Amino acid sequence: MNLIEELRWRGMLQDTMPGTEEQLQKEMTTAYIGFDPTASSLHIGNLATIMLLVHLQRAGHKPVALVGGATGMIGDPSGKSAERNLLSEEVLRDNQNGIKKQLEKFLNFGDVPNAAEMVNNYDWFKDFSFLDFLRNVGKHLTVNYMMKKDSVKKRITAQEGEDGAEGLSFTEFSYQLLQGYDYMHLYKHKNVRLQMGGSDQWGNITSGTELIRRMEGGKAYALTTPLVTKADGSKFGKSESGNVWLDPNMTSPYKFYQFWLNVGDDEAENLIKRFTLLTQEEIAALVEEHAQAPHLRVLQKALAKEVTTTVHSLEDYEQAVEASQILFGKGDLETLRSLPESTLMAVFEGVPQIEISKENLANGAQAVDFLSEMTQNQIFESKGEAKKMIQNGGVSINRQKVAKPDENITSDLLQGKYLVVQKGKKNYYLVKAL
Repeated sequence: MNLIEELRWRGMLQDTMPGTEEQLQKEMTTAYIGFDPTASSLHIGNLATIMLLVHLQRAGHKPVALVGGATGMIGDPSGKSAERNLLSEEVLRDNQNGIKKQLEKFLNFGDVPNAAEMVNNYDWFKDFSFLDFLRNVGKHLTVNYMMKKDSVKKRITAQEGEDGAEGLSFTEFSYQLLQGYDYMHLYKHKNVRLQMGGSDQWGNITSGTELIRRMEGGKAYALTTPLVTKADGSKFGKSESGNVWLDPNMTSPYKFYQFWLNVGDDEAENLIKRFTLLTQEEIAALVEEHAQAPHLRVLQKALAKEVTTTVHSLEDYEQAVEASQILFGKGDLETLRSLPESTLMAVFEGVPQIEISKENLANGAQAVDFLSEMTQNQIFESKGEAKKMIQNGGVSINRQKVAKPDENITSDLLQGKYLVVQKGKKNYYLVKAL
């Protein structure tokens, strides 16, 4: 399959400008996508467009990732109801470095003919005076043309204060002109002939093709991918705690893995096509297997493995799988020991956490005292209750069954400070000894 056919069967093709497919079939084509550097990490909402670049490079074309150091100072009004906060140049540069490291996991920036390249539009905008920009660029697009773009119309027609909507500032109104000039600059200096992006970027992208036509007399192309949504039409890519980031320090590999593992059956087939490189035959086999036994969540497990391994590593994936088993009564002490503190905290996020003095454990605390008074009666309200459940075999500490009420609690702490207490089958407590 050529690139367009590949994107079409994966559900990754929304709109293309006439002639785009012919251009891609004619020669190695340089194409770019812009990334917003307003955070130090990309999130899974960006994965859809990252995968566009991945498929582009796999098809023999050259990908360019543009980090909007200049446009990031302004903010794209597309899909927004309010103007964003403006960031400093220093913060944007740091964010760019973080994004580059993440893209290197997906794209080949090495010594190959179609090596990926990263550019920052601040480099060509920083010395571009306001008057020169108006004279040399602004005169080529009319206000009437710019007003027809959906991102502009929606913000202008929205009532201020309605669902948090604000009026559209001149700063944001000018965004499509700046992004259009990005395309023109890359067309002229990097031989870029195609811009790609999410479907909400169609207006900005076509402003660029229009500038190229008017300023250079050239022909450039556009391609967009559908925005990824949940089955109910809501935005995909957020968990209850907010964005799911690609940076392991912002979203742990365990929580990242869990996010994909928990997608619905009605979403999994679409997502595995869009976010993995599994072949059509491999995915068809998984879909058939999943249909035979949906409760085994074959599609979700394959999706979670592929994406977690790509974004993080195989080791992180395997560790996330082991960590996932702990809350289901599987995994032993060695499994617990192997978990990094960030993963341990992620696994037990939401369970009661209790702080005690490490000195109490060093003095040889008995289980019945530890489970009641020493933990402020938050695990058991009384020694009698604790004693009874211990005798019935219902208490474990660090996956080790507590055999007797007077058994000494180990001072062998996870990560030097944690004890995991399990009461019954489903009640967990994370005790932190300081």
